[in-house]
This record gives sequence, structure tokens and C-alpha cells, in this order.
Amino acid sequence: MHSIYLKTKIHSGIGSLQVLSKYKDQKIFLVCDNFLLKNGGVRQLLEVIDSTCDVKIFHQVVPDPPLDTVAKALAQFQHFAPQVMIALGGGSAIDTAKGVLYFSRQMSGSSHVKLIAVPTTSGTGSEVTSVTVLTDTHSKIKHMVVEESIMPDEAILDARLVLSVPPQITANTGMDVFTHALEAYVATGSNPFSDAMAEKAVEFVRSSLFTCYSKGDDLQARGQMHEASTFAGIAFDKAGLGLSHSIAHQLGGIFHIPHGLANAIVLKDVVLHNSKDLKVRSKYAKLACHTGISSANKNEEEAVWDLVRCIEHFKFQMKMPGTVRDCGISRRDYNEAMPTLAINALKDWCMTSNPTRIEPEDIAKLLNSIY
Repeated sequence: MHSIYLKTKIHSGIGSLQVLSKYKDQKIFLVCDNFLLKNGGVRQLLEVIDSTCDVKIFHQVVPDPPLDTVAKALAQFQHFAPQVMIALGGGSAIDTAKGVLYFSRQMSGSSHVKLIAVPTTSGTGSEVTSVTVLTDTHSKIKHMVVEESIMPDEAILDARLVLSVPPQITANTGMDVFTHALEAYVATGSNPFSDAMAEKAVEFVRSSLFTCYSKGDDLQARGQMHEASTFAGIAFDKAGLGLSHSIAHQLGGIFHIPHGLANAIVLKDVVLHNSKDLKVRSKYAKLACHTGISSANKNEEEAVWDLVRCIEHFKFQMKMPGTVRDCGISRRDYNEAMPTLAINALKDWCMTSNPTRIEPEDIAKLLNSIY
């Protein structure tokens, strides 16, 4: 039996930001970063909010949201006591808002605040998931909170908000989408519903990601990548993730490698490792064939290699670092961190839904291969 819970109401399309105008006489807590406050993103949102609303802005969001940033936002949130919270930005803004909502509900026992996610990158899928990832800056560990109550009530997918995303960030976030879809497709919790979402996400990534990277003002391609991110978010929220994210979380926590880039670096090796299991290999092959990455006349092993080549071709096309070393990490620093990387990766929540069993020696081999 599959139990599928889809809480978030999704507004997708050009001009969908306009749905915010329906809120009247509301106290709205807006969570964003300082960049969006200065570059006009916040102004664009405020223009559609009714003048009867009282808006308070928390603009101290930073990448890999630390727990102390969430605590600062929480203090302002509780003092302001809003009816609506809007998270404007990438995964960091949405995860910060989710963290605020989670801790607020833990402290008060209940909260009727509506959460609206307005993503300005096409990557995390956080606008439709029950997950938030928060960083303990002291231990350099990323903590994943999984709680249905923090899933946004509404998500607004307006591609106009991602037209100005720089090529490098487009590449990183796009590969995060690709990784979400691939991991969800083979995860232990996968089902026909999550598979359908993952397949559509991969289809859109194939047709649109490089266009978004090379022609950032292509509204149709941006719209498809924005929806691909949401499809992949729904897929992994229902199915789970796996080894790639378990390692990427550690690379981000210790070396601050952007999350999507970290996934891009490790994804090929994870696919090859998981493909040692014949059932998993068969499923990767099925995905490759269904999305046009491979063809039906090839055997499963050939189809998986087509998938691997697709991953590497995207990285090459978008001039992404191919290894940890290419990110400027010295071998000495990497070697010193490897025991911690391995231990924390094995403990990572995403590892619980990886389709194959992972031993410490597997992690060590993989960490060496991606350097």
C-alpha cells in the first residue's frame, strides 16, 4: 500500500506571484537574504501584497542555514506574531522559514501560521517537502528535520523570479534537481507516484537545464526547470534520497562546497556503486530509457553507462568542477577530514533510504575516488 500526502497548493506560471494579493489585513513575516532585499526581488514581491497588510522582513538568511540564524528569525517571528510567513529565496530561505515554524510549534505546542514558499532558484524542491536541513556551525554537521507540519501550505512557481540567476548557480541548483530525481527513483521508498514525478523531472532537466545555463533569459526553459525542481521535490519527499546526499551534506558542512555542486561531484560514483545491485541497475536503466537518455535496444549495463555519461556531460557543458580537488580543497585537508566525512555520511538521515547497503570501506573508497 502507498499513502501519498500532498499538502501544498502549487501556483505555477508567469505572473503566479499575483496570488499573494488575496491576503488582506494580515501580519506577514517575510524571510529572505540581504541580496534579494537589495536587488529588487523583495520589492517585486511587496508590489503585489495588499497595502492593508503589515509586513516585517527578516533578511539575514545565509547559505546552509545555521541554527543560530534560525534562532534570530524565531525571536523576531514570535515577537511579531504573524498570521502568514513567506519564504522568498532558494533552499536556504525556505529551510530557515521551516526551521522557524518547527521550533515555534515545538515551543508553543501549536501554530496556525500559514507558510508560503516562493523559490527564486530551481533546485532544492523545498517548497513542496516536509524536510528542512539546518547546520550546526560548531560541529559542522547538517541536521535534517523531517516533519509533515512544516510542509509549505502554498508554493508559488513564477519563472520571472529565476531569470537573473547566474550561470554557475543555475548549474549547481540544476544538478541538485537531477540528483533528487535519480536518488528518489531508486530509493527504498519509491513508488509509482514518486517514479512518475522523478521521470518528468529528469525529462525537463534534459531538455531545459543547459538552455537555462547558456541563455538565462529563456522564459520557457526557466519555467520547465522551475517545475522540474518541484517534481523532484515531491518525488524525494515521498520516496527518500540516498548516498549522494549523505556525502554532499558532509562536503557542504565541512568544506562549504555548494550543495548542488557537491551532489554533481559524487553522483556518478554513487550511480555506479548502487548499480552493482542488479535490481537497482535495472531501475536506473528503466529511467534512462523512459527519459530518452538511453534507448530500448541497449542492455541495462549500457543504459546505466549512458546515464553516467549524461551526468558527466552536463558537468562538462556547464564548466563545473569535476572533483573535490577542483574546488580548491588540498589533499592534506581532505585526508584529515575523511574519517569525519565517512562517519557522518553513514549517520546521515538520507542513508536510510539508499537502495543498497553501504559499508565503511565503501564510503572510504568513494571519498577517495571523488577527490
